[in-house]
Amino acid sequence: MNHAPLLSLITFLPVIGMIIVLLLPKGMEKAMKITTLTVTFLQIVIAGVIWSGFNYSLGGINDPNSFQFIEKFRWIELTGVAWLNTIKIDYFIGIDGISAPMLMLTALISFIAALSSWNINKAVKGYHAMYLLLVTGMMGVFVSLDFFLFYIFWEVMLLPMYFLIGIWGGPRKEYAAIKFFIYTLFGSVFMLLVMIGLYLSCQETLAAGQKVFTFNILSMMDPKNYTATGILSPLNPHNLRFIAYIGLFAGFAIKIPMFPFHTWLPDAHVEAPTPISVILAGVLLKMGTYGILRFNYPIFPEITRQVIWWIAAFGMINIIYGALCAMAQKDFKKLIAYSSVSHMGFVLLGMASLNTIGITGAIFQMFNHGTITAMLFLIVGVIYDRAHTRGIYEFGGLATQMPIYTGFVTIAFFGAIGLPGISGFISESFVFLGGFGFEPIRLLTILSTIGILLGAGYMLWTLQRVYLGPLNEKWNQLQDLDGREYAMLIPLTIIVLILGIYPSFMLGLMNTSVNALVDFMAKSPQLFSSIGM
Repeated sequence: MNHAPLLSLITFLPVIGMIIVLLLPKGMEKAMKITTLTVTFLQIVIAGVIWSGFNYSLGGINDPNSFQFIEKFRWIELTGVAWLNTIKIDYFIGIDGISAPMLMLTALISFIAALSSWNINKAVKGYHAMYLLLVTGMMGVFVSLDFFLFYIFWEVMLLPMYFLIGIWGGPRKEYAAIKFFIYTLFGSVFMLLVMIGLYLSCQETLAAGQKVFTFNILSMMDPKNYTATGILSPLNPHNLRFIAYIGLFAGFAIKIPMFPFHTWLPDAHVEAPTPISVILAGVLLKMGTYGILRFNYPIFPEITRQVIWWIAAFGMINIIYGALCAMAQKDFKKLIAYSSVSHMGFVLLGMASLNTIGITGAIFQMFNHGTITAMLFLIVGVIYDRAHTRGIYEFGGLATQMPIYTGFVTIAFFGAIGLPGISGFISESFVFLGGFGFEPIRLLTILSTIGILLGAGYMLWTLQRVYLGPLNEKWNQLQDLDGREYAMLIPLTIIVLILGIYPSFMLGLMNTSVNALVDFMAKSPQLFSSIGM
């Protein structure tokens, strides 16, 4: 490592902030809030430094020399005398063009949600401590290149989210928190079993020539590293790789959330406080699709190609079903929650294309959905703080009373619809171009365009119901945006507009890595045939 440990710093800086928050006296609530804001702002600064030093020509995927800002050292080592002679686990982190956009998104959304948390006045110390721990878990997921380390960060994220919903949520917070916890833990059990199976099937060669079992994700991508007797080895004629693939996929699908594992999301969103809804939609949902791209695709490429039609089919179901559910909602926040189910379907559809355009669109959609949906949940939070209701039918004519606020609403709504000139249009267009260009999923792609019409329907209907027409006199005292709310919405608005006009800022970041992944998936049949499969 010949560079500053920027990835460790951006990952564990919130832990330092958490310790400071816990050490502050109970009455210093403003200092706790400032600490959280400062830490998350510093993460944005570090993310900017990482972006400025990122080499766009390096591809990543399965070549450690193509990952950037790598930090690697032996973390855990245990030597025994039984059949499993040596356990070696590395602290191995790094980023490529697939994880870098997610790192930037996590830093941005964490800061915006910290600003939104300023109004949290219940158990402030506990809230900000849990919030900062959550940020560390999210960041660690996107930089880990060791499966054991990845799993730790994945589980670290679960605990604070459970408490942030269960303590600071709405009337049914306990139910929503427990449902979220059970669903996610259920998926984590599958992930743990697959991780152990892969570990006991894959070996890497040390410098001294010794072969040891490994959690190294990059080593797991090379079929030549697998032992013939490993239960998840492609060399083992009795291996259980297909079952492992489905188990791992299910663990990630719950987080997306993919139909039929989606039912925890509307409850969690409705009951969570606004900043946690922003985090949940802006970052946590992306962990599922990121995990599939990082693990399922390159570690099980031969199985991915077998089930690719089903991935596209579930993407189509998410798009249409989520949009129909959103159209039926009377609660503003629940409508946005179901819209997230729909828009994450576009990500699945793009991933199923197995070509550069579609997968680039999927990753770009992950970023764009994070920023646009964060705006939407902030918009709901703004009106709920003033009116203490989210009923769509209870409003009307708010554009007259809150014109600036309505301007931000309009940009966010049209971004969610996919209007040209706003970032969502670019990513959705790439998804459809990629899907239409891959013959096995062409019909599913065509059917998925129905989601665009449905999305326009429920978004425009909500815009008309809540903001247009005569003002409901019940709300004639509502105030327009304050300074803190400007600070939350302006950065997100600038980003969705810039990326809608000039998306190359983000597309260039991911292009080489996406090409490497597409090439790897295309060559996977030859890779497996070369070892006798």
